[in-house]
Amino acid sequence: MLTTLKSIVQEINQIPQLEKALFRLATRVKQTMQVNSCSIYLADYENQEFILKATDGLHPDAVEQVRIGFSEGLIGLVGQREEPLNIENAHQHPRFKHYPEVKEENYNAFLGTPIIHQRKVLGVITMQQQDMRRFSEDEEAFLVTLAAQIALEITNAEIRGALTNSTSLDHLPKQKNVRGIAGSPGLAIGLGFAPERKIDLRDWVVRHSNNAEKEIQIYRKGVEITREHVDNLSDRLDKNIPDDVKSIFQLYHHLLDANSLGREVEAKIKEGWDAASSLKMVVEAYAARFEAMEDPYMQERAIDIIDLSNRILTNILIESRGHTIIERQATCDSILVAQEVTATMLAEFPRDKLKGILSIRGSNNSHAAILARAMGVPAVMGCQNVSPALLEEKEILLDGYSGEVIVAPERNIRNEFIQLIEEEKAISERINADSDKACETSDGCRVALYINAGLSAEVELHAGAGGDGIGLYRTEIPFMLRERFPSEKEQVQLYRQVLESSPDLPITMRTLDVGGDKPLPYFPINEENPFLGWRGIRLTLDHPEIFLVQIRAMLRASIGMKNLQIMLPMISSVGEVLEARRLIDQAFYEISDEVQLTQETLVRPKLGIMLEVPSVLYQLPQLARHVDFFSVGSNDLTQYLLAVDRNNTRVASLYNAYHPAVLSALYDIVRQSNQNQVPVTVCGEIAGEPGGAILLLGMGYRKLSMNAFNLRKINWLIRNVSLPECKSLLSCALTSDSQEQVFTHINQYLEEKGLGGLVRAGA
Repeated sequence: MLTTLKSIVQEINQIPQLEKALFRLATRVKQTMQVNSCSIYLADYENQEFILKATDGLHPDAVEQVRIGFSEGLIGLVGQREEPLNIENAHQHPRFKHYPEVKEENYNAFLGTPIIHQRKVLGVITMQQQDMRRFSEDEEAFLVTLAAQIALEITNAEIRGALTNSTSLDHLPKQKNVRGIAGSPGLAIGLGFAPERKIDLRDWVVRHSNNAEKEIQIYRKGVEITREHVDNLSDRLDKNIPDDVKSIFQLYHHLLDANSLGREVEAKIKEGWDAASSLKMVVEAYAARFEAMEDPYMQERAIDIIDLSNRILTNILIESRGHTIIERQATCDSILVAQEVTATMLAEFPRDKLKGILSIRGSNNSHAAILARAMGVPAVMGCQNVSPALLEEKEILLDGYSGEVIVAPERNIRNEFIQLIEEEKAISERINADSDKACETSDGCRVALYINAGLSAEVELHAGAGGDGIGLYRTEIPFMLRERFPSEKEQVQLYRQVLESSPDLPITMRTLDVGGDKPLPYFPINEENPFLGWRGIRLTLDHPEIFLVQIRAMLRASIGMKNLQIMLPMISSVGEVLEARRLIDQAFYEISDEVQLTQETLVRPKLGIMLEVPSVLYQLPQLARHVDFFSVGSNDLTQYLLAVDRNNTRVASLYNAYHPAVLSALYDIVRQSNQNQVPVTVCGEIAGEPGGAILLLGMGYRKLSMNAFNLRKINWLIRNVSLPECKSLLSCALTSDSQEQVFTHINQYLEEKGLGGLVRAGA
């Protein structure tokens, strides 16, 4: 079964047009399972009906004509129940509905199974037989497994088709809406730009062309250049390579022959595809045939075919565009598109051209999303049904509030979006006009606002003018941007610059927090479950040489100053605090001896811990005896409390800091902290969100740390609410059944206060 399934799915993947792929699928299933009919229906949610899209066995004229309501017939029943339906006589079933166009009078046995992707029914695939029988368990298992495998392909194919097909009038891409996860608030408009995109046949998105003669010339020129490269390489290596390697070059020469690949590629071009797309379709068909062979040697030849074709593709692109994709630079307002956005990618991208971020992977609290919020750049995460190649050089409207992305927008939609951007600017101007006012509620409750920094403390402090200090300085960012561990001297210079940027305000530096979604390229950590693995304080305590160098650098940087505070990440036990304190004491005494000789002053920094592992919630009184302050890392705390990997797009919808259980934990932390007389700050992303800030005030938090670009917004918000209102909203949130109910209460409150523009597009 596995071999057959793999063969069918591979063949379907190689057909660029969804309609043709579905027809081929129906034929393959019918032949493989030896049934009289196989049909595929796709869901049309706008009209609430299933449309017959492909069949082998029903009347072909019924395709696109038969439309079955979601609550009608056996197809509608399969969709409603979201499970297979296996009956020996379809005509006798109470939900059977006769559609004369399909000509199924002679079919009795019926097996239908839903095609589901991420809880959404995309369609139904059926098998029918003249015999009056129940399909076997193996037959049912085959169809269910096939439906699960083709669900993602159907989703991707629909998006590919919408983004690559042209209208018959203006030859412009059709508008397509793509759903993602809101990663960083704000609105952005720009051209899609994928800096990491490599020239790879597998990732190439097929495109049509109406100039076959030109495309044939481009293809032939690309092959000619490739043949010269292969000849040169073969000549250089001829005397030094074994016979089996020589055979690879013989295969290359054979494929480059005009009567081999060339004939089929040019035939595809004449069918209306461009040179690169034609090459992709022909080569992947060849590669699939080699992979299906039983001989391991022949299977390996598929790799050689792909390698050669990537060389041809590179030369085709050079011939048609005059440059390779890798050499491009962003020259206009751009939306950065990547499989996974990294800190390095953001650091290297021209800041004046970066208007928005679209990440295929990740969630609203992945590291990339946090960086985007720190930079004040709108972002949408987890758009996993679309490839960066599809968005290349297309105009994109990006809504970081709702997670909606509109590709190739229609003119009226674009104009409306521009109006929303203008309204957003007007709100920002109102907020900035009051940025110098004290942060206190309308009834006089003072709140301290700190900044989460790391990308550039000076820039972030300037952006968040009026803040009370840095509540979290992410020391891992400089480590991630280097190709080796920074030396103690380098770290001293960096930390001194940070401390001097605001000498009269507290600066809380978190010790190295890598692992999980923050890898170091020069210190690889390969784990099956990195978020529950070797990260944060666990890693640095296992490598005291790394920890001590960093602590000494922090202490040296603080000589003559009094504003350094040190914070430990990923604490899960009292023992970790005691071991870290022992090493910090060791470093402090070493630096103190040096300082005495210079008559300078060294102040022992306050020591705090991150509350992000659930175990510490039950040891706060014991931990309070060994530290000077607590800081709640709500991002990881939420992840661990809800058992949700915050970077996994499949479960991203389950990750939410507004889950009533998470809010209850946050409420318990501040009450215990107050009882033990330990100052507590929230430095997770919830602190910089309007709804989150209101709920935290209601709980009793009076210190909030957030990215610099949210500080003025939260300051303005707090001055427009009262403490009794915050407590009332908190009461509603804590007694809610779900985060959806919590959001309903928050949004209703903000709209009533005229503050809705803080959490959605427009004024």
